[in-house]
Amino acid sequence: MATNNYPQGKLPVSLSRKDFNKYIDKYLSKPIYGTPTKISRFKIFNYILYVLHTGIQWRELPIYRHEIHWSNVYRWHNKWSKDGSYQNLFESSVMLLKDKNKLDLSVIHGDGSNTVAKKGATELDTADTNIRKV
Repeated sequence: MATNNYPQGKLPVSLSRKDFNKYIDKYLSKPIYGTPTKISRFKIFNYILYVLHTGIQWRELPIYRHEIHWSNVYRWHNKWSKDGSYQNLFESSVMLLKDKNKLDLSVIHGDGSNTVAKKGATELDTADTNIRKV
């Protein structure tokens, strides 16, 4: 999914329309019924990336010229989360990296856990949860 436009090891916080159309759009579900959205799914996806990158509350999303309400952006995010769109996107990007020999498995834990930073502690009291010094 990453292109030469992004520094090595950095995730994009927004995508160009070209990258969105090439890598993302085909994996996101589209509405079957109803009226089409007033703004493109490309813009909606970039609003979602902004929220996920900055960690702001959905209602604080700075919408350009009030083109869409923040709750509609959240609604799309929720829909894509629940219908498997993000899962399909993730799995396909992993397979693409694998096929191009760019998948680094040395940083992935088999049990799905994450390593907790110890902040100078010599050991953890409870594995992967407590970071206080003994």
